Amino acid sequence: MTTEHHATIVRSSRWQPAAAGLIIVLTAVAWAPAGADQTQPASGDFGRIFRLPPFAPPTPEITAALLALGKRGGLMDAQDDLTAGPVALIVDPTLSLHNRDNDEHTAGVTFLGQFLDHDMTFDTASRLGEPTNPRTAANARRPYFDLDSVYGDGPTGSPLLYEPDDRARFRLESNGRFEDLPRDASGRAIIADPRNDENIVIAGLQIAFLRFHNRIVELVRAARPSLPADDVFREARRQAIWHYQWLILHEVVPLFVGSETVHDVVSAGPRFYAPPPGQATIPVEFQLAYRFGHSMVRPSYRANFTGEDGAPFFAMIFDANAAGGEPDDLRGGLRSPRRFVGWQTFFRFPGFEGDARPNKRIDTKLSSPLFDLPLGIIPTGAPPTSLAQRNLLRHLTWQAPSGQAIAAAMGVPALQAHDLSELAAIHRHFVSSTPLWYYVLKEAEVLADGRHLGPVGGRLLAEVFVGLLRADRDGYFANQPDFAPWLGRTAGSFFMTDLLEVAGVADKR
Repeated sequence: MTTEHHATIVRSSRWQPAAAGLIIVLTAVAWAPAGADQTQPASGDFGRIFRLPPFAPPTPEITAALLALGKRGGLMDAQDDLTAGPVALIVDPTLSLHNRDNDEHTAGVTFLGQFLDHDMTFDTASRLGEPTNPRTAANARRPYFDLDSVYGDGPTGSPLLYEPDDRARFRLESNGRFEDLPRDASGRAIIADPRNDENIVIAGLQIAFLRFHNRIVELVRAARPSLPADDVFREARRQAIWHYQWLILHEVVPLFVGSETVHDVVSAGPRFYAPPPGQATIPVEFQLAYRFGHSMVRPSYRANFTGEDGAPFFAMIFDANAAGGEPDDLRGGLRSPRRFVGWQTFFRFPGFEGDARPNKRIDTKLSSPLFDLPLGIIPTGAPPTSLAQRNLLRHLTWQAPSGQAIAAAMGVPALQAHDLSELAAIHRHFVSSTPLWYYVLKEAEVLADGRHLGPVGGRLLAEVFVGLLRADRDGYFANQPDFAPWLGRTAGSFFMTDLLEVAGVADKR
């Protein structure tokens, strides 16, 4: 899938007040990090950060060990009592002993992380467990935070995404009570990335970004009523993307990796990942580490407050055993009056702080529904249905190095053998040469008490996030590094609750 190139960004500050109160200012400096693979492909697809040997060979023995590690009922299964139902799993902590609350995150952070992933990477070609050269694997997304998962190829290249009589605005439809994604006769969402209809919450985020853009269109037209529709669209998209990028750096990345790590990467510069402008790739080490978000998924959620005949709609995240018709879980792909999001559960709005639910901490336990995914949400429609197994087999696909090897390359202390002793029963070598994804989860659990990522995972994520922001030629960093958001409650700041309020979806419902 290709995306249209953004129009040249005008440096005018017409739409922004003077910069004030910025938390972090990125400066347009190119660093040459040491110890990294400087022979990455020119743009777009996948690459590597480190030249390190794989954690293990792709043998049947290793494949079997990875499948054993990620199996249902195995070491990584949180063993949630799914028979108790979605409400009990939320209110009774004894039913989910391995799903500890992270009071520094709210439940929406998990899904926002999923949305970001879908905006920068979409691997459509590699096969689970089969060694693949990252440089030959196509990325169907642009490797930047440019909302191409929302905008597609723009009004010209993706006309079905936009109102037919107003090319500056996105199409939206109704689910019977509130807004919904536009859908075809079969119920399939008409959106730039089909993954953003995987569950109700990610679909709700897609809707929020569509409405966010449409609201900015209104503001642009109010200020400049004679501006042609194409120019209105370009200016609205620019403002939407720049606010989104500011939010990523100032709200999301600190939650994932800790404020100190972000500050170090921004102030001292990257040590391992600094793609030239317009030439970013997605490192496979990052792609594996970023799957840490699967550890934050709860077994069940309150989707909204009024969707179940005026009562809250509680549901499992997925239920592979759901019968025909409308399922009682939170999967997407269909429209009904109860399938909408009440955002006060997912983000902490002023005046509704008590409604927000905490996220699950980052550790080596995944919620039990993730070990039995419905086949319909798996891109190939084929097993394995355990998300943990699928993540672990990716280490063979990318011939990824171990967590310990990357720790050594970074010059940070590695986890000790006693931290990973549970792996000895899976495979004797995994204690000293641990699959990167498992290592990142364990590191967060041991060194950060599950509140954010540890030294290896945190550094990988922070460097790639900041590197992608710096490499985007159309982003605010490359064009106006002192950009100050103007759409939030407070001038010079902008967070997810601000975006939802501007989009008009923040009312309790």
